[in-house]
Amino acid sequence: MEQTKTRRRRRRVRPPHLDDQPIQPTAFQEAGPLTRPAFGMLDEANLEKLKTRARELVRDYGVVVVHKEAYKALVKAGAKPGATSDRLRFFDEQIDEALAATPKSTVLCGKRPERDLHLPRGDGGFVMRTGTGGHGFIEPETSNYRNMMLDDVKTIAKVANGLDQVGFIAHPFVFGVSELTSDIHGFASMVGRTDKHCWIQPYNKENVEFLMRIATIAAGGEEVLRKRPVASCIVCSFSPLEFKVMDLEAMIQAGHHGMPIHACSLPTAGGTAPLSPSGLAMMAAAEVLAMVTMAHILAPGTPVIATPLMFTLDMRTGSSLQSCVESLQGAAMAIQTVKRGFGLMAHTYGAGSDTPDVDGQSLAERTLICQTVALAGADILGGVGQLECATVFSPVQAVLDNELGAMLRRFIRVNDIDDEELNWAEASQIRTGGHFLDSAHTLNRCRQQHSPDVFMREDRDNYEKINRRTAIDQARDKCMELIKAPDPDGLPSTDALAEIAKVVADADRLILEAAAANKGPRDEI
Repeated sequence: MEQTKTRRRRRRVRPPHLDDQPIQPTAFQEAGPLTRPAFGMLDEANLEKLKTRARELVRDYGVVVVHKEAYKALVKAGAKPGATSDRLRFFDEQIDEALAATPKSTVLCGKRPERDLHLPRGDGGFVMRTGTGGHGFIEPETSNYRNMMLDDVKTIAKVANGLDQVGFIAHPFVFGVSELTSDIHGFASMVGRTDKHCWIQPYNKENVEFLMRIATIAAGGEEVLRKRPVASCIVCSFSPLEFKVMDLEAMIQAGHHGMPIHACSLPTAGGTAPLSPSGLAMMAAAEVLAMVTMAHILAPGTPVIATPLMFTLDMRTGSSLQSCVESLQGAAMAIQTVKRGFGLMAHTYGAGSDTPDVDGQSLAERTLICQTVALAGADILGGVGQLECATVFSPVQAVLDNELGAMLRRFIRVNDIDDEELNWAEASQIRTGGHFLDSAHTLNRCRQQHSPDVFMREDRDNYEKINRRTAIDQARDKCMELIKAPDPDGLPSTDALAEIAKVVADADRLILEAAAANKGPRDEI
């Protein structure tokens, strides 16, 4: 017993300078030209098989295009009828031309240059973004669950502004306003409260124009937006192999405004895709390939970020799963295919859980997700703060995800193996009973160690002394500090915010009047 106590009270030798602030790369600071270790589910032969099958779906079977003007433009550009009358096929020459012409890099601009995100990163790393679309909200102070309200957007922006691994922010679905204009209200609130890049997710065709107007005002005008896109736009498939009016309209208008698009495929294995990870990846790759080809024709020169977001149907319950093993395998294969196979910038979920709360399962699942897709090559890891299969947002979870992102950013850096790194000169002559604490090698590198923010490294005695406080408690405290923090520089002016508010009011009036007159949003060929 006395021996155990002695071990617990062992003297800790503190290396020099460790009280100094460690150097921690962020979403906005690169660590120099580094390489990322490669990991994937696909060898070269299977990568070629997936590429070939994805191409054959687009070339030989075709995709449904539910947008009259886009349909005509694609036919004029050479697309041919597919296996059924409502489908269009794209030939190898069109696909190859689109892949070659699509920009291989882009900048997701913040409202000031310090917040700009260059993709791909020069250090081989990634950027992170908050979750989008979730309609549920977990209050950070009480942990109570409720519907997401418009005022919660302010909380999300405040927290995300202070998370240095989060590069850009997505607006959620909000209650308390009309469902038909929820995206407009959410984006308007978000873009006015952050200096970071924002992600637009339209909910109806009619809404796209209003969202673009808000982005234009936030940027400072049309020309400024084209030069410095402070927002990018999601364009989704309607799996399997269909594209709605709203999404093709978003593609066209984003291209007109010089705004990068996230070509998002959301297949569900067993539902809208084959029930296998490889079949899931094939469907996503085909839909991304179709969007890249259509964007080249409808919005030439637009940066396209391939965004496979993968789900699997739980055959026992019918629930959709984001974090199960099959979804992770499908995501890894899809990222390999679009990144290495097609040469595109790549974006997928790098955080998330199928559990409804901030708990051990959530941390385990999102750790496996982020490591898997980062090593597969993803440039953007999405889903920060999301729970319950992307339907709930937790600010406390967002703080924990930021911590995981910082650890992962350091983890994926390939280490040099040379005599300087090995400290060979000293290691090969170390005296009996010696140590490296006072080594010049140690002094030069001691501040480069990763230092956690909210994760804890307490020994047992201190842990008991602080009433078994955990990283979740730490994250909650940090979250509350961020909510109280002052607004960042570079936000839209009072006049700009008033102009944005007028756009929102116009959208409510015009869209709701049209809906009341039975002329609401419709997808028509």
